[in-house]
Amino acid sequence: MRVMLCLDDKDGMLFHQRRQSQDRVLRQHMLNLCGAQSLWLNAYSAGQFADQERARLRVDERFLALAGEGDYCFVEDQQIAPFEDRIEAIILFCWNRVYPADRYFDRSLLAYGWTLQETEEFPGFSHAKITKEVYEKCKQ
Repeated sequence: MRVMLCLDDKDGMLFHQRRQSQDRVLRQHMLNLCGAQSLWLNAYSAGQFADQERARLRVDERFLALAGEGDYCFVEDQQIAPFEDRIEAIILFCWNRVYPADRYFDRSLLAYGWTLQETEEFPGFSHAKITKEVYEKCKQ
């Protein structure tokens, strides 16, 4: 599976169990990445997508356990380390800002076995610049 996460400059993900920020251009970018595939996520994350986008979503609280090879997952409020052996790519969307946070992405996960394959910057709706970083597992 391919996991997408949104992070601030200090790898923050959540503050008081709420997302730090959201951006409608980023949501469209995620759906474009998925192509014809559905985007797996939980009900919390699905809530930020517009009604007309909902047909593209596969909503299940166990989505990380259910998603298969090549599937795209959007993670906002869970740790991905328990699923690392099934993850093919980690796609980070960085807000290029610092927000209050009390839950963080464990970037040390990327220290071994992952390589940065792609970096892209694009303007969002509410963010002047969003940076996309794509990490893939090193081939052994």
